[in-house]
Amino acid sequence: MALLVDLRLGCSPEHTGSFLLKDTELQVFLLCGDRFRDTPDTFLTSSRQTHVLDCRSTTESLYQLKQTVDRLDLSVIRVLTSPQGRAELSHYQRLLFTDVYKFDYAVTPLDTTMCPSGTGSAHKDTPGQRIEAEVSAFLQQLPGLHGDVRVLKSTLIPGCFGHGFSTRTGGVSYIPTLSSMNLFCSSRRRDPVAVVTENRRRLAVHAGFHPLPLRMVKVNHASDVWVMGKAEPESYDALVTDQRGVVLAAPGADCMPILFSDPVKKVIGAAHAGWKGTLMGVAMATVNAMVMEFGSRASDIRVAVGPSVGVCCFTLDREQALEFRQIHTDCVPDPKSAKPHVDIRLANRVLLQKGGVLPEQIHDNLVMEQPSVTPCTSCHPEDFFSHVRDGLNFGTQVGFLWIKEAEEQTGTPEGPHGSM
Repeated sequence: MALLVDLRLGCSPEHTGSFLLKDTELQVFLLCGDRFRDTPDTFLTSSRQTHVLDCRSTTESLYQLKQTVDRLDLSVIRVLTSPQGRAELSHYQRLLFTDVYKFDYAVTPLDTTMCPSGTGSAHKDTPGQRIEAEVSAFLQQLPGLHGDVRVLKSTLIPGCFGHGFSTRTGGVSYIPTLSSMNLFCSSRRRDPVAVVTENRRRLAVHAGFHPLPLRMVKVNHASDVWVMGKAEPESYDALVTDQRGVVLAAPGADCMPILFSDPVKKVIGAAHAGWKGTLMGVAMATVNAMVMEFGSRASDIRVAVGPSVGVCCFTLDREQALEFRQIHTDCVPDPKSAKPHVDIRLANRVLLQKGGVLPEQIHDNLVMEQPSVTPCTSCHPEDFFSHVRDGLNFGTQVGFLWIKEAEEQTGTPEGPHGSM
């Protein structure tokens, strides 16, 4: 367990003594303010398990706390603070931590000797707005990890659309399996919403869709498609639109982020296709939504399949795997194995071609004459996140696509390994 002692807003060191005596194994963190910055309580600092958080801002101090807690693999944080301190720290907790961390607040009586500078704020913004701005500013000045932001682009998608597939470099996520451009926040993982938001901002600035809103697929591992403009379902694995001013995005970490573009009708779609969604036909459901709702023709639609797990690394239980042989026998190269390998990319290509998408309008790993946008995520740990390789605490990359405004539609798209 970690003990965070908030010395900024009225929690005096003497309030902590009796609690510390109960548990000598605590990792103690002193959140210092102006009152105790120079002279932290000597009783507390005598412990070899005490960490003084004396940074330039509360955000930086709490980020240092989080890094230490993660390194020690701790998740329970007891907090000794004042009523005002709890109100503020709850905002930081929401932005910098997830439900993996369990916070237990013990509120002490307000210290009436607290210096006036700690009782109020000159800011006109609400505490939540001020703290969000502080957290955002801190994260923006952090260096990108493991290189610059880099995306893959398909030469198949015309220049009237902006698009790309993210890789894992250039973000600020520091936990090894999430480092560094993790683009999805989960209550079950340690990457908090503020960090993921900063990663998305860096991707947007690099890719050129900042400040356009990013609409991410709400994964359900099925085949539901949301047509933007209609009521939004609670979950769906694809979305389509003809609206400008919005970026569609589909996540992937072994599952396929698939991008759909119709340059004739100026319609786009994005889908998340795992093995379940593939069997349920999410790719063709996306095409059909473009056809039915916007008048697209399947033969006009161009499809780019992003980084995803290859047949080399993906297996299923035999009963599940054999369902893919009903799509095409080549989807399961070793059907007699107890856990056969499954080619979910080929399955999607076959289903799309059966549905009227032209073979040459699909850019996947079978396209050899162009640099691939569909490398195996499991085989390339330096470039991509992978659930198969990394386990439950995996990061997420995305495929993204938007319809450019007329003034943006100049030049030709760069190669798949070019910078956007």
